[in-house]
Amino acid sequence: MQASNTPLRAAIAFAVLLTAPSATLHVGAQSATEPSRIAPQSVAEMRSWDTTVDRMTRDGGLKLRQRRDDPMLESRTHERFDQVHKGVRVYGADLSRQLEDGLTMSIFGSVQTQIALDDVTPTLTAADAREAIARESGAELPATYEPELIVLPLEGRFVLAYTGRAFGSEGLYRYFIDARTGAVLRALNDLKSQAAIGGGRGVLGDNKKLSINKVGSTYRAQDVMRPPSLLTFDMKGNLQRTLAFLNGVVTLGPNDLGQDSDNAWSDPAVIDAHAYSGYVYDYFYRRFGRRGLDGADLEVVSLVHPVDRNAVLSQPISIVGLFYVNAFYAGDGVMVFGEGLPASLTLAGRNWNYMAGALDIFAHELAHGVTDFSSQLIYENESGALNEAFSDIIAAGAEFYHQAAGNGPLRAEYLMGEDVVTPGGIRSLANPGDYGDPDHYSRRYVGPQDNGGVHINSTIVSHAYYLAIEGGTNRTSGQSVTGIGFANREQMERVSYRAFTQMMPANATFSVARAATLQAAADLYGAGSNAVRALREAWNAVGVN
Repeated sequence: MQASNTPLRAAIAFAVLLTAPSATLHVGAQSATEPSRIAPQSVAEMRSWDTTVDRMTRDGGLKLRQRRDDPMLESRTHERFDQVHKGVRVYGADLSRQLEDGLTMSIFGSVQTQIALDDVTPTLTAADAREAIARESGAELPATYEPELIVLPLEGRFVLAYTGRAFGSEGLYRYFIDARTGAVLRALNDLKSQAAIGGGRGVLGDNKKLSINKVGSTYRAQDVMRPPSLLTFDMKGNLQRTLAFLNGVVTLGPNDLGQDSDNAWSDPAVIDAHAYSGYVYDYFYRRFGRRGLDGADLEVVSLVHPVDRNAVLSQPISIVGLFYVNAFYAGDGVMVFGEGLPASLTLAGRNWNYMAGALDIFAHELAHGVTDFSSQLIYENESGALNEAFSDIIAAGAEFYHQAAGNGPLRAEYLMGEDVVTPGGIRSLANPGDYGDPDHYSRRYVGPQDNGGVHINSTIVSHAYYLAIEGGTNRTSGQSVTGIGFANREQMERVSYRAFTQMMPANATFSVARAATLQAAADLYGAGSNAVRALREAWNAVGVN
C-alpha cells in the first residue's frame, strides 16, 4: 500500500516571506552585506527582473537549484536559483520564479550586489572544517560528512567559509567556519520552532526522552531537533480515518499529532514510536552518513493506534493481520505500527504488544523506505527476500548500536520483534530453523504465498550475514564459518549497506547479492580482508553460489 498524500508539511509548517516594497535596487545607504530584496509590484518591474534573472543565469551569477511542477496548478512551474560568486554559493541569497507555459508570473528573493571577495580559494579542506564542527558541537560526524564552501555575508564584509549542521548536546546548530583560519564565525541555532524535551515510559516501562514541539500550552509529537521532520500521529483507534489517510483521502494536521498537556507523556505507543524514529535516523546518519530515508532528510511519519485494540474480536482476519499484529512501511516516509492484542489474547501461542515498542521493528520498517529510495528491490521472489533481509540486517544493526547485547527486554540480539512478540519474536538470524524458516538455499520456499516467500526466504540471506559476523556452523550444510567477530560487526553493517543501497539492481537474485556484497567488502576493506573471506565462507555455507 502506498501513501500518496505528501502535503503533510503544509499542514504543520509555516513560512515567513520578507519582501521589500519595490524591486528597485537602492544600494547607496545600505550596508555592504545587506541584500537587495526582490518583490516586483508591477508587470514592468517583474519583466525587468525576469530579464535580470536570465542574464545572471547566463553569466554564472545565478545557478538553477530546482525546477518542479506545481502540484496544485497543472500549468505552473517553480524554479529556485542560488546566487553564486566565482562559482561559490552566497549564503542567504536566492530567488524563486514561477512560470506558466514559459511566461513569468512571479519572482521573489534577495541578491547581494556589492560582493568584495576576489579570492575564493580556501586554505582549509572540507575535512578540516568537519573536524572543527565536530570539535565545536561535540558531535560524532562520519567521514562522508562534507561541509559546504560558501560566501558568508558577515558584519559588513564577505568571508569565505564552510558551513554544516551538527546535533550535539545543546541541540541542532549550523556552524560557520572560516575557510582560511578555521575560526568559528557563527553558531546558529537551527531549530525552526519552539522545542522542548519531554519524557515518559515506553511499552516495556523504560524511561525515554522525547524531542517534541511546544505550541502554546500543548506539547506535540514533532521532533524539531533533527534535520528532517519526525512526526508521530495518534489515530485514536479510528480505522476508517487511518485508511482514508493511507489512501490520500484526508490529510493529517497538527491536531492529529500525539499530544500531551504537561510534557510528562503517558501513552507508551506514542512515546516509543516517537523516540525510536529519532534513534533510527541517528543510526543511519552516524553509521552510514545517510540523511534519512531518501538521503535528503525526507519527512518521516509514524502512525500509532490505527485500530481499537479492544475491538479485535469483531474485525475480519485481514484487518487483524494488517493493523493489529503487524507493522508496515506505506511509502512516502509513512509507517504504520499495529495495535497488538489485549493481554488476555494470544496468537500462534504468543502475546502481541504494541508493535511500536520494538526498536528492531521500527528500524526494519524504516529500512524498507531506504530501499525504496535506493535499489528499489522488487518485492517478490528472491529480490523481495533480499528486500526483507536488508531490513532485518538494519534492524539488528540499530539494536546493537543503541542497546546493550544480551537476552531479554531492551537487549540487542539476533531475533526480530522479541520485545513485543513474546516469547521469542518472529524470526531468528542465528537459528532460522527454530522458527520454521530456511537456513540454506536448498530449503528455500518456491511457492506463491508470501509474494514468493519474501519473508520466509529472507533468513537464508540474513543468516549468512550473521555467520559472517559471529561465525558458526550451518545446520543444513554442516559448513563452518570463521566470522570477523562481534567487535568488528560495523564492517559487515557497512558492507551490507553499500551493497544493498548502491550496487544492487531492482531484480537482484541471491547470487547477485553474493557478488555485490563481496565487491562491497573488497571496496571497503580490501580483496584479501577478513571481511571478504568471512562473507565468502558464509555464502558458501548457506548454499548461495
